[in-house]
Amino acid sequence: MRMVFIVLSLSFFLILSSVSYGFPVPRSLLQRLSESNDYLTTKEFWFNQILDHYSPYDHRQFKQRYYEFLDYFRIPDGPIFLNICGESSCNGIANDYLSVLAKKFGAAVVSLEHRYYGKSTPFKSTKTKNLRYLSSKQALFDLAIFRQHYQESLNLKLNRTNVENPWFVFGISYAGALSAWFRLKFPHLTCGSLASSAVVLAVYNFTEFDQQIGESAGAKCKAALQETTRLVEERLASEQNAVKTLFDAAELEIDGDFLYFLADAAVIAFQYGNPDKLCSPLVEAKKAGEDLVEAYAKYVKEYFIGSFGASVHTYNQKILKDTAVTENSSDRLWWFQVCTEVAFFQVAPSNDSIRSSKVDTRYHLDLCKNVFGEGIYPEVNVTNIYYGGTKIAGSKIVFTNGSQDPWRHASKQISSPDMPSYVITCHNCGHGTDLRGCPQAPLSLEGNAQNCSSPEAVHKVRQQVTEQIDLWLSECHASGRNYI
Repeated sequence: MRMVFIVLSLSFFLILSSVSYGFPVPRSLLQRLSESNDYLTTKEFWFNQILDHYSPYDHRQFKQRYYEFLDYFRIPDGPIFLNICGESSCNGIANDYLSVLAKKFGAAVVSLEHRYYGKSTPFKSTKTKNLRYLSSKQALFDLAIFRQHYQESLNLKLNRTNVENPWFVFGISYAGALSAWFRLKFPHLTCGSLASSAVVLAVYNFTEFDQQIGESAGAKCKAALQETTRLVEERLASEQNAVKTLFDAAELEIDGDFLYFLADAAVIAFQYGNPDKLCSPLVEAKKAGEDLVEAYAKYVKEYFIGSFGASVHTYNQKILKDTAVTENSSDRLWWFQVCTEVAFFQVAPSNDSIRSSKVDTRYHLDLCKNVFGEGIYPEVNVTNIYYGGTKIAGSKIVFTNGSQDPWRHASKQISSPDMPSYVITCHNCGHGTDLRGCPQAPLSLEGNAQNCSSPEAVHKVRQQVTEQIDLWLSECHASGRNYI
């Protein structure tokens, strides 16, 4: 059904967020998507948001961008799906599996850009002192204020007062954590939440991340990756410039940045559902006695940088120190959240590691200090005490994870009565598979699950998620909840 008299055009964001740093999706990939039909809408709307929700004296505001998509909205009592944008520019509402759910439930879809990211910038500079209002806590209040604003705006258009549509919240990765935390902190503002690949547990030394890569890779690929890391380390000691140039990464003067870049290149294959892009050529090269470093460099340049669209700049601390508001700002902004709230320090395990042992805790702490100055470090315990970590005490939250996704170890994987958790088990089931399908670069329309090695596994979890949404929306309708 298409609304005729409402001139709004509800839109939805691609949350292909969180590359292995937790970094935003590469800008080149976002650009390709925005030029295609993979968005339901890219029409921008704006409203005035409060800068500091915790101060009774500071009344400053900033312009925050949002999108809306009303084509499937069942007037007047259809649900509203709030899809949370994560740690990157929010360029529209993606045509992934949420569009299928919206059509099924007759839902409107709205999506709010995260403060500081994209065009929702409160300041003209990202100096550390200007980032004091960049946090998940402030972002959750943004969502609550926006939710009230949008509901009131809709009521005005429908010529009614004090009426509440049932709301349901969605998010993937960091945005998935925000989805769970929103339900936890503002249960009266939503009927439930889907927390897809939701990183609800802040982790100081995240060794499980690298261990999952080894498990997902399998014995042969893992051995090839470990040998590649050893050979790269040897060449760095004797021919540093040559080996960095081989990977088109000569700009990474700090060895830790270079070694992190190489580790991330491997992670992406598993995180986003393309393990064979990495493992097949590497295992074949090892079997044939070919140069593994050359083979890995080919993969990095052709897939990680080429097809996937990663940028070497993302790993360059010189670039991260740039305080200008540019298209590169998302990298710096997310690192600030990493260095203050959640850490997720992807350090090498003490033994049997794939990534270099030089990617350790000291590397991460030095980066935080170098990029943001003295006194910046992640308050992991504070974050987990505030939200509960994997012991989150919310209700009506459904958690989903991909079996090959290393981020699942920061998510809630054990079901509890009112917070079911599902793991999608298949060869290429990665980050946000339930909403995005497989593989995820480029995005498949409507989160096509047929590209997954086990589409029936994805279908089963989607059925379970749909049942939960249906149940919780029905309970909202039955209770006649009025939030105002």
